[in-house]
Amino acid sequence: MANIVAIVGRPNVGKSTFFNRLVEQRQAIMDDMPGVTRDRHYGYAEWTGKFFTVIDTGGYVTGSDDKFESQIRQQVELALDECTAVIFMVDCQSGLTGYDKEFAQIIRRSKKPVFIAANKADTPNKAAEASEFYELGMGEVFPISAENGSGSGELLDELIKVFPSEGVEDPDAGIPKIAILGRPNVGKSSFLNVLLGTERSIVTDEAGTTRDAIHSRYKMYGNDFILIDTAGIRKKSKVHQDVEFYSVLRSLRALEESDVCIVLVDALLVGQHNDVYILRF
Repeated sequence: MANIVAIVGRPNVGKSTFFNRLVEQRQAIMDDMPGVTRDRHYGYAEWTGKFFTVIDTGGYVTGSDDKFESQIRQQVELALDECTAVIFMVDCQSGLTGYDKEFAQIIRRSKKPVFIAANKADTPNKAAEASEFYELGMGEVFPISAENGSGSGELLDELIKVFPSEGVEDPDAGIPKIAILGRPNVGKSSFLNVLLGTERSIVTDEAGTTRDAIHSRYKMYGNDFILIDTAGIRKKSKVHQDVEFYSVLRSLRALEESDVCIVLVDALLVGQHNDVYILRF
């Protein structure tokens, strides 16, 4: 069994910030706006000589006005199925909520080792308040600050004890990367899902559904490849939101790190200015 930990929790508790700290890169987009992360996002981390895979997930919530709510929940549940252990992230500033209690029941059903990370414990007083999360009855609570890293060492010391092996430093090293690029809503995520035969990326009719660059292992003709689904690229003059700006930056980074690039176009709208703009990269 592989060393895989899923970081889960309700929206805006700091999952992506902690993910980026563990993998030591700004892979996942961070923003104060809830619901920025939608798909599962994978990275690799190391602690005291043990290597493991980290999965960042979207915020688990029910009854919200987020149109992607059900798809995000599905992605979270897939991460829970796949992982070896769970980091359940909660928020010391807002305290224990009904969503935390509801989601705790979902996590229990996974029957995986659970580590409660009480984030935003940036002061001794806030760290002391983390004790309220023992009410969840899920074992040790670790007050941490994903922002500055305090407390994360104690959490990781306990986490790596449940991993079955020393792990591999970077299982994707040396594997050819194929980036899938295109303008928004051209079908990149649908194309990826068809190739993989699974719902790897969330697909909707709304432009801008994919935000992060999503890496997936793909095997064909006996060879391994890394497929990278990306956010749709538009001209800078048409990008007005911070999240879209960072999404496009990650798409361009995927292009730089890839060995081959597939530019997807809409057969009904061939030759649009945006397609030409992308091809010029």
